[in-house]
Amino acid sequence: MATQTYTVTGMTCGHCASAVSTELRALSGVQAVRVDVASGRVEVDADQPLATDAVAAAVDEAGYQLA
Repeated sequence: MATQTYTVTGMTCGHCASAVSTELRALSGVQAVRVDVASGRVEVDADQPLATDAVAAAVDEAGYQLA
């Protein structure tokens, strides 16, 4: 299992965290997602390391951006 940490900009509420979590959980191999709205920190547990472009695309689909 690989845990990767990202910073996502623009999140301000629980709905934001939910949107980001939903999109990231849809990526192949993702087991868990933890979002801290205050810091913008997102931790993703996956079967193997995720490609940054795939994570960026998922975050973008939720309406936010990787920092």
